[in-house]
Amino acid sequence: MKVLIIGSGGREHAICYALSKSSKVTEIHAIPGNPGIAKLGTCHNASVEDLEYILKFVEEHNIDLTVVGPEVPLCMGLADLLEANGHKVFGPCKAAATLEGSKAFSKDFMKRHNIPTAAYANVDNYEDAVKTLKEFSYPVVIKADGLAAGKGVVICEDEDVAIKTLKEFLIDGALSGAGKTVVLEEFLTGFECSLLCFTDSETIIPMVTAKDHKQIFDGNLGPNTGGMGTISPNPFMPDNMDDVLKNEILDPFMKGLKEDNLDFRGVIFIGLMIENGHAKVLEFNVRFGDPETQVIMLRLKSDIYDIMYATATKSLKDINISWSDEVAGCVVLASKGYPGSYPKGLEIIGLDDVDSDIIVFHAGTKEVDSKIVTNGGRVLNVCTTGNSLEEVRNKIYNAIEKIDFDGKYCRKDIGLR
Repeated sequence: MKVLIIGSGGREHAICYALSKSSKVTEIHAIPGNPGIAKLGTCHNASVEDLEYILKFVEEHNIDLTVVGPEVPLCMGLADLLEANGHKVFGPCKAAATLEGSKAFSKDFMKRHNIPTAAYANVDNYEDAVKTLKEFSYPVVIKADGLAAGKGVVICEDEDVAIKTLKEFLIDGALSGAGKTVVLEEFLTGFECSLLCFTDSETIIPMVTAKDHKQIFDGNLGPNTGGMGTISPNPFMPDNMDDVLKNEILDPFMKGLKEDNLDFRGVIFIGLMIENGHAKVLEFNVRFGDPETQVIMLRLKSDIYDIMYATATKSLKDINISWSDEVAGCVVLASKGYPGSYPKGLEIIGLDDVDSDIIVFHAGTKEVDSKIVTNGGRVLNVCTTGNSLEEVRNKIYNAIEKIDFDGKYCRKDIGLR
């Protein structure tokens, strides 16, 4: 089978890594891919937003399954376009992708279908937003409604910060239009958990748990990022949560898809806050999480192609998925300055010096004159598996010492409470 991966980050590299182990997959193509993916398949330099080019590519190369990594082409309707032309695609339709494309839509979906979430208000002008702030206590969460590459959520400790954030979003246009509408949200306490599930709109199958570390500095301090590292299984997940999540989150979600006629064939990423044996949904993402995918793919024992094809063809009920009992970890190596501005084009050395049980997924790299250089804020994902969290952490941080580029930065507390 010929598979096309849409995307260029660590998530897509991890998906290609899993697909490369499938006995069914004979060719892997990527648009645009990255230097790590290029070792597993063929990369094609084009934009993930050029939907017509992607359709033409699928038809000319007789692609059997297209796997969409990032959210933007899904929200643009790539799955709809491919489906309409008779092609199999792993990823939800445009209407279902609005669960990520619009925070306001997502919150209203949760409220409508009795899915537990934080109290909230949707506002689209500065004056109303400032007035509505008085209904919330501090800290308060302000979310840009649209896609903001993981940078549209601000936790405001006091009124001054909240008003400044509202001005940046609603008046200054700080997020290129993503903040034209904002969601004011109650701040939830507890601990965060990422729950990813395969679903074909008829069946939903949870994956193994993972713990993401969003903030830039150790101790969960500083601004939010796209994710600085993950561990799986989530070491802080309380026992006996499976029934709670099924009854309170997953069943109402599936019921909501049916009632709202949303065609969802792909991955639903559910960001949760858990406290005292109860869970509330922080957000929905409509694709594999990054960097959660990196650790989840390392624990997957079943053939990922079988799972994805069954999802695309609404036959997920016929699939049994098995997972390794090992611990998997991922630490992100970031550029100095991320999640703000950062340099690019810095040479990376030491990639070939790590031990054979270390897997380095490329997240923000490119090849220039036969050298691998930095090309993003999150540059590399250093990953491995082991029998314990301590073993995994030791192996990863030892490997990180062997990889270098100017300004290399990582959190030192991935996996710790």
